[in-house]
Amino acid sequence: MHACLRGGRGGSPTAVVDERRPAGTDSPLTDAERRRVPALADTSHAVFLSYEPSPGDGHANARPVVSARFFTTEGELPACGHGTVAALAFLAAHAGHEEHRVDVRVSGRIIEGRAAHGASAGATDVTFGAGPIDLREPTPRELALLLPALHLPATVASEARVATLGRPRLLVPVTTRSALAALTPDPARLAAACDRLGLLGCFVHHSPGPDTGRVTARMFAPSIGVPEDIANVNSSACLAAHLLTRHGTPRIEVDMGDALGCPSTVTATVRSTSPGALVDITGSARIDRVQRPCT
Repeated sequence: MHACLRGGRGGSPTAVVDERRPAGTDSPLTDAERRRVPALADTSHAVFLSYEPSPGDGHANARPVVSARFFTTEGELPACGHGTVAALAFLAAHAGHEEHRVDVRVSGRIIEGRAAHGASAGATDVTFGAGPIDLREPTPRELALLLPALHLPATVASEARVATLGRPRLLVPVTTRSALAALTPDPARLAAACDRLGLLGCFVHHSPGPDTGRVTARMFAPSIGVPEDIANVNSSACLAAHLLTRHGTPRIEVDMGDALGCPSTVTATVRSTSPGALVDITGSARIDRVQRPCT
């Protein structure tokens, strides 16, 4: 799948593996095998789908729940936003309906996804709720380790935040789009700092101002085997929560992937701020190719 398309093109290549099978058939993959899939599929992430044993949460008329697990070559992630976009678009494409609703369990939480045919040929537009999101000030130690690894000056510290959605990550602004494009972090140093601090990575962003909802961003997460992410939905949701708190901006469109030649866009709309911010995510995805296992 190509997730978080911009104008019908680009997007983040994401492997979706359908492990939904009738009981008693093939054994599921091991976690070690799941870690191999991103490299084999030439993607940064892979999502693995399986049916839960019973529909819903015990309600007789509930929709079946599909369980989703996310892996990079380094291991399992508790959540992956663009992986969720890819999974929902994949499930909708296989359902064959013009509009499709599905419940997906991610790390113990049920995500209610909605999907419909997109404006671009072959694309599916999906929406789901991300959250809750927690925001806090970064500690001096976090800034001392992360900003030099990003090659960013200490002057950006006042606007930096640590946001947690699944895992914590640093949100840090730069003043111009050209500064964002020219950014060249030290991957080894950044990975070591993130491992030491227990952070997923760093989401560096630029916004022309509080009156515009268009944001450009880059996500660096070498600690999980992703030096730079083409699209990072969860960090976009975190940024939306932060910008609402800081500037009252209720909706943003986040452009990413240009530095990697794969333009992507995700829309994040804040719908609730208590007890933690809840954000609706909208993205578009398309099936790029289908690979079947050898028998």
